[in-house]
Amino acid sequence: MSKVHPFEMPDWAVERINARQGRLHVHDSLPADRTALVVVDMQNYFLDPQSGASVPNARAIVGNINRLAKALRQAGGTVVWIRTLYTEQALAEIPHFHQTLLTPARFETRCAALEREAEGSQIWPALDVRDEDMIVEKTRYSGVIQGAGDLEHRLRAAGIEAILVGGTMTNACCDSTARDAMMLNFRTTMVHDACASLRDDEHAFALINFALFFGDVTDTTTLIERYS
Repeated sequence: MSKVHPFEMPDWAVERINARQGRLHVHDSLPADRTALVVVDMQNYFLDPQSGASVPNARAIVGNINRLAKALRQAGGTVVWIRTLYTEQALAEIPHFHQTLLTPARFETRCAALEREAEGSQIWPALDVRDEDMIVEKTRYSGVIQGAGDLEHRLRAAGIEAILVGGTMTNACCDSTARDAMMLNFRTTMVHDACASLRDDEHAFALINFALFFGDVTDTTTLIERYS
């Protein structure tokens, strides 16, 4: 069953976050025109119920992603859609991921589905992608790590200083992208009801750990109100 994950930051985490930085959210002051919504891996391979890699809960966050993208665009912000791809170069550079951490059958299925022109690698059709949005390719879990692609360069060229992260999976590509972005000095926020994983506990663990050490965690409605 597809659902938006329930999530509430536990009191013990709120206490530790406040002790470290003085308040729960510290990235709420930058204007929209220096902010990007980065939507990670919302592609057919990861959303199609017939796919062996489907994340059912990712289908439930489509509405929140579209709402937030619309609000940020209208406020002058940037929307970025990330596509994970399989390439021969990626295989040569990170064979451990492809050939050790995946079974041979999963490797074959994943690589065929995520070829650049394959149907599986295309953005899920219910997402509201506009002509003015960026579409960026990556070949790693993180969208900004060295070798993944040109996301960091394109964000900096657009004057982006803060990013909002949504997509799938919360505890894999979203978390990896958000953590690395913070370490590259982007003010980074994970949008908990615009991210999805396979289980509620996996989703919650990633968000709590991110908030403890890396950046803000908030919800779609709060952000829409911020940019209205």
